[in-house]
Amino acid sequence: MGDEGNGRSPLGHAKGAWQQFQQYASEVKIETKRVTWPGMQEVYGTTVMVILTTFLFGIYFWICDQVFQYTVSHALRYFMHRG
Repeated sequence: MGDEGNGRSPLGHAKGAWQQFQQYASEVKIETKRVTWPGMQEVYGTTVMVILTTFLFGIYFWICDQVFQYTVSHALRYFMHRG
């Protein structure tokens, strides 16, 4: 059908794809050896910062939610009893 006219079989195309994948995997392995990985202390410090920041943002958004809830409920109560 599509590949029959150019002389390549679907199996040949699959072999080419396999070779490309092997080359890609080999290059990835070489690149990961070049990476400067963080030390344990840096990972620990960053993890603690992320956890603390998450809790602080959670508290901030909870406070904002409480203020908005209070404001909207009072506004609705005011306009419902007015009419």
